[in-house]
Amino acid sequence: MNQGPHYDMNMKKPLPHQNIFEAFASSAEAHRDKTALVYLGTRYSYGRLLGLAQSFAGGLARAGVGPGDRVVLYLPNSIQWVVSWLGVQRAGAAAVPITPIYTAHDLQYIAVDSGASFVVCTDANYGYVEQIFSETGLRKAIVTRLTDLLPFWKRLFGWAFDKVPKGKVSRREQVVPFKRVIQSGAASGSSSALETKEEDVAEIIYTGGTTKFPKGVPITHGLYLESAYEQITMSDPLFPAPENVIIGSAPLFHILGQTCALSTLLVGGTLILMPKVNLDALFHAVQAWKAKSLIGVPTLYRMILEHDRLDYYDLSSLRYCFNGGDVLPVEVNQRWRKRFNRPIYQGYGATETCGGVSMCPTDEENPLKSIGRVLPSKEIRIVDPNTLEPVPPGEPGEVLVHSERMVRAYWNKPEETREAFVELDGKLWYRTADIVSRDENGHLYFVDRTVDTIKHKGYRISSSEIESVLQEHPAVVGACVVGLPDEKVGERIKAFVVLKEDIKGITGYDLIKWCREKLVSYKVPQYIEFRDMLPKSKVGKLLRREIRSEEKRRAEA
Repeated sequence: MNQGPHYDMNMKKPLPHQNIFEAFASSAEAHRDKTALVYLGTRYSYGRLLGLAQSFAGGLARAGVGPGDRVVLYLPNSIQWVVSWLGVQRAGAAAVPITPIYTAHDLQYIAVDSGASFVVCTDANYGYVEQIFSETGLRKAIVTRLTDLLPFWKRLFGWAFDKVPKGKVSRREQVVPFKRVIQSGAASGSSSALETKEEDVAEIIYTGGTTKFPKGVPITHGLYLESAYEQITMSDPLFPAPENVIIGSAPLFHILGQTCALSTLLVGGTLILMPKVNLDALFHAVQAWKAKSLIGVPTLYRMILEHDRLDYYDLSSLRYCFNGGDVLPVEVNQRWRKRFNRPIYQGYGATETCGGVSMCPTDEENPLKSIGRVLPSKEIRIVDPNTLEPVPPGEPGEVLVHSERMVRAYWNKPEETREAFVELDGKLWYRTADIVSRDENGHLYFVDRTVDTIKHKGYRISSSEIESVLQEHPAVVGACVVGLPDEKVGERIKAFVVLKEDIKGITGYDLIKWCREKLVSYKVPQYIEFRDMLPKSKVGKLLRREIRSEEKRRAEA
């Protein structure tokens, strides 16, 4: 199994810590009695979180997890997610965080591609793990209930009133309860931490794009720490970092949730975790815990503004509201400023860049459409996407990104790596495939995307992946999937399908149902349109841009 790329660590700016767990442990020792996490109303101090993570790491080691192993985190936002992620770091392994709503189809692909040997999941999604055991290299499944680390009375309440999702778990030898792993590690006593270096891979985050399958992005300890410190301190002009209280509504399996929320644990802040977004619960948490920061995508901010009980809550403690994942519509930002007398600060980044490439400063007024200025750790070029030559100042072009600790290759994907990374003037650059412009003051503005990637609810979704699933249906001979602009969710997914000549009686509902069985929910098309043929180039390449242009003309008619 390919262990990932080699990282040249020469000429790097020094970091205060070599690895993620060392950085967290230092923060925990300095703030031992302070609240690190709030999960379903329960506080967890830094000291307790540190102890849980150390015990989980010890339990992993006793179960057979060693340096370089990969551990899939198949969990929602929860105390267990954080304990698992930190424990994996201390064990010297690499985390593979994925959305908890993946089906067996996606889970199997990622488990095989990453070479994962362990998976941490809930009892509610264990059924998918059970389906793929024999098809993957997974040796053990560590299974938790969402209430496992809550006080007894809360566990009892959840059970008695059926408030917690749950599922059946087999008694097979490969299944180990989450709490038993912690108990095992605690019983074995404290062990010396591994000498994990900043060039070692801390996690592999899978991202969508133009290819049929998600691509693994290996994030090193050094890259994560550099990016996390930079992004979590962006709000320092508004309040000191240790005083931050962040509503963690952004998913932790996503780089946005990690660098802009989870990273507060490295600087002594407090993270309020929510397993899923419930607006009344979010409002209550802001009010009860005096949250200072909210991290979200455009859909979340629109939902908040349109919620009919918004006036019932006091959200005045919020001082730093950050939007990532997609471009924020101007009207949403204007409405937010009018309602709360504060702006929504924007940023731009990608999984491949470990989050932020640019962010809006908080100590000055930013232009309404700006996605910020380039962060100190990053260097960009704005170029003609066809020639890679720089465009004139102020003109739009594809943005290329370089950093000293940058991702240099996708995991096990040499062809995709060659397409996405390019060497110019002795430096390696990541091709974002996004078109931006930069004004005379250094502010960046998002213009368009150059590739067939759909942005839906903050997710980057591959058109090819959905097309591949549709074409697996026995009635389908061809498919084309595009994103249609939508104010609420960024883009809606529409599929254009050609059926085999002798097929009768297949409806759009049948194909959507087929997709629901194969794809995670946010990738399922909202619309199906049947066609006799699809536009293709002379060499047979699908011309999605013609479909998009056609839909745009139809919308404007």
